[in-house]
Amino acid sequence: MTEPLIFEISSPGRIGASLPDLDVPEAEVPAGWARDDLPLPEVAEVDVVRHFVRLSQMNYGVDVGFYPLGSCTMKYNPKINEVAARLPGFAHVHPLQAPDTVQGAMALMHELQRFLAEIGGFAAVTLQPSAGAHGELTGVLMMRKYLYDRGETQRTKILVPDSAHGTNPASTTMSGLEVIEIPSDDRGNVDLEALKAHLDDRVVGLMLTNPNTLGLFDEHLLEITRLVHEAGGLVYGDGANFNAILGICKPGEMGFDVLHYNLHKTFSTPHGGGGPGSGPVGVSEELAPYLPGPIVDQEMTDDGPRYVWRMPERSIGRVKSFWGNFGVMVRAYTYIRMLGAEGLRAVAENAVINANYLEARLKHVYPVPYSHRTCMHEFVAQGKIEGAPDVRALDISKRLIDYGFHPPTMYFPLIVREALMIEPTETESKDMLDAFVDAMLKIAEEARTDPELLHTAPHNAPVRRLDEVRAARHPVLRYRKREPRL
Repeated sequence: MTEPLIFEISSPGRIGASLPDLDVPEAEVPAGWARDDLPLPEVAEVDVVRHFVRLSQMNYGVDVGFYPLGSCTMKYNPKINEVAARLPGFAHVHPLQAPDTVQGAMALMHELQRFLAEIGGFAAVTLQPSAGAHGELTGVLMMRKYLYDRGETQRTKILVPDSAHGTNPASTTMSGLEVIEIPSDDRGNVDLEALKAHLDDRVVGLMLTNPNTLGLFDEHLLEITRLVHEAGGLVYGDGANFNAILGICKPGEMGFDVLHYNLHKTFSTPHGGGGPGSGPVGVSEELAPYLPGPIVDQEMTDDGPRYVWRMPERSIGRVKSFWGNFGVMVRAYTYIRMLGAEGLRAVAENAVINANYLEARLKHVYPVPYSHRTCMHEFVAQGKIEGAPDVRALDISKRLIDYGFHPPTMYFPLIVREALMIEPTETESKDMLDAFVDAMLKIAEEARTDPELLHTAPHNAPVRRLDEVRAARHPVLRYRKREPRL
């Protein structure tokens, strides 16, 4: 059942509020300010409440059910993080306040910088970037400036594996550098021979997502970072999948020179729907002077520590207005403090166990390329079911909605046909994982016996299957009054 727009439940003369009698003289609204053609909805309070409650009940999120979307978005956000972010001392600060009046907020930022540096194995961290892709651009700009300062202005190309996130080549292009794609080998790693062929004195560096978008830890990681460094380049780490190795290994100790953290994934914060996010960047000691600023620094005084803003010596400048998305930082700080070192490691271990459990139960029905390897926090299956040649990943995903599950990521990474990227995260129970498997197996059986059921799914959702091509090519972006329903 669809919910009408609030304009469509409007009734002339109906009101949602009554005002008391005036106790001041009545005044006319200036003629130039008054409008007769303002089509605001006329509804009672109960109409408004019921309308928006019904809409909220149609919304699917992590508080409603399993959310196996493989993405850079956290699927679990402890409510205590929200409590912390809403504390008046944090929620009511203003970015233009003098540092002496926001020492507590700055102390939190300073500790978060320190925590992230320790977790990632880096010398310094900036909190400014507002999302993962923003962190990528920040990192690439720092790498370029560092090499230019060394007089190596001939370095103009960035190597990006074909299993990388799509934002990697986009960030490279925005920075004015050239993208060179590196293929994967038959085990899902970076193809070493292809990498070697492109390592010359024109390389700025390599952007590597590890674990990659196939959910695989590159088996040649140390050799890759060594080769890039020997060619005079730097290694950028896309930390979108950092939750798979959290507390187990440190990218900085594996040869990464730069890495962005997705606070809105690895360290919680609701991010679905577009934000806000936060993509701090950690760097090696050599790159620390190039961090965007200002960053929070600590000075010791007779009265104890004092926090100040400091611009790194050779900074690439600001990349974000004011100090970054502070509310996300509070959530990440709370998440780290609540879990501690052992808890953070448990997050990664449970995420990996859950993903491997799902893969083991599904791969006999849904083909999984590279299933001979242990996956990390996610795996990529294919929506290709034996005995159902006309059923695609899209049909399977739409049918999952009927079973009460959010669909996985579809058609990514591009190197897997009919890709279904499934990421269960660490917080799901075995019962929930089994329920998801049962639904997937039922859908596979339906695909063989009644494929039309999948082609026309979803059947139980408020909105039936959309014409996605028409929606993309002929979007309706403004309200149009419809004919009254009978």
